[in-house]
Amino acid sequence: MIIKTDRYRHRYTLCEVYRVLLEAIPSIKILKRVKKDQSFDEAFIERLMLAVTEVNGCSLCSYAHAKMALESGFSEEEVSAFFSGSDTFVTPGEAKAILFAQHYADVQGKVDPEEYERLVAEYGEEAATVILAAIRGMMAGNVIGLPYSAIQSRFKGVRYTNSNIFYEIGMSVGSILIIPFVLLHNLGRSIIRH
Repeated sequence: MIIKTDRYRHRYTLCEVYRVLLEAIPSIKILKRVKKDQSFDEAFIERLMLAVTEVNGCSLCSYAHAKMALESGFSEEEVSAFFSGSDTFVTPGEAKAILFAQHYADVQGKVDPEEYERLVAEYGEEAATVILAAIRGMMAGNVIGLPYSAIQSRFKGVRYTNSNIFYEIGMSVGSILIIPFVLLHNLGRSIIRH
């Protein structure tokens, strides 16, 4: 028997995946730098990523980041709270960034520039850049992970009601095939900037 469930909160198109991946490339460099320098609270970055994943509903990313959060010292209650959308464990100093992360995911990255300016006003340019990088990095993981999550769920006998096998396979394969074009596009942008 096949049970249907509505699990996609957002169905991304390949154009949206391309845009998300293009924004994520420079973000990965930023996240690597702050991890190496230990110049930003890693728990804060993980909370941002959990918030984005909660909005997008990617079960693969949820599992991976829940595991990472637990291994880095988060309690089970804290992880559960993030996935239920609760603000119980959100500190006052992180609240606006978490809300921005949720909003960013909810509008699929199409945030009004004024929203980002408010983030900069609250945290400063450097911290806001890291916050945005964490959000964009997680968005990239989510847009690639969502169709894989749907396929995995399908093999377990649970289908997403707003999906079909053609979309799931098409998006899974398409996402991988566009990565070289995203990398070339990003390289071109870097060359033009320099």
